[in-house]
Amino acid sequence: MSGMDPLVITCAPVGAEVRPDQTPYLPYTPQLLGEAAKAVREAGASIIHVHCRNDDGTNTHSVARFREAYDAIRASGDLIVQFSTGGAIGMTLQERGSVLELRPEMATLTCGSVNFGDDIFENSFPIMRQLLKKMNEFGVRPELEIFDKGHLSNARRLAKERLLSFPQHVDFVLGVPGGLEATVANLCDLVDDLPEGCTWSVAGIGKKQLPMSLAAIAMGGHVRVGLEDNLHYSRGRLARNEELVARVVRLATEAGRTIATPDRARRMLGLTAE
Repeated sequence: MSGMDPLVITCAPVGAEVRPDQTPYLPYTPQLLGEAAKAVREAGASIIHVHCRNDDGTNTHSVARFREAYDAIRASGDLIVQFSTGGAIGMTLQERGSVLELRPEMATLTCGSVNFGDDIFENSFPIMRQLLKKMNEFGVRPELEIFDKGHLSNARRLAKERLLSFPQHVDFVLGVPGGLEATVANLCDLVDDLPEGCTWSVAGIGKKQLPMSLAAIAMGGHVRVGLEDNLHYSRGRLARNEELVARVVRLATEAGRTIATPDRARRMLGLTAE
């Protein structure tokens, strides 16, 4: 695999759905998030995908809390910091977009609404446009989150409206109950439909995290792992975030694929000049 780009590993250590009572390894305070950032960086991650919680574990999109988390992560090392603008189900557009004023290098843009378990994760075109305008205002690079194939069509529409331009970095989130199933066939179909020059990663949900990671390693894509998407290392054993990163590093190394440092990832994703 020497002809492929180095593998960029994103870690999503917290998310909005997992409760602290489900696992003792959830880094739900800024201090814990800083410690997790250091551990996953040492394990081989390049990007950290950030959600924030209150001290009681409930979701928050408070700018002050995100600032604390951002400072803790920055103090821990050189990871690319990527904020979620998805937040949690039911958050307002203002809440979701407010944290962009902190100017992280990247932030996610979910490119369409999707059933999410029994709920609906709403991302109408007005919502997407407002989030993109804020990203453009503050110089934040989007990562396009794709839960269904139609979301790629939505991204193309936003490009026609000149709110974004291709190529972009795209993350396929597969296996959410209500979204596209996490199969290699679906992943190949999505990759074939990407605008030219885009880079991509895949986040498989639950037990699909590992097979989707293997497929991405083989296909020349990139990988997202972490407790946001998957609580278990193996059946019946809870995972630590850094373990999930380290396993992908081992698998990629065995396959002859090198691992990107954060600075190499910045160059690959257009966050800095070559």
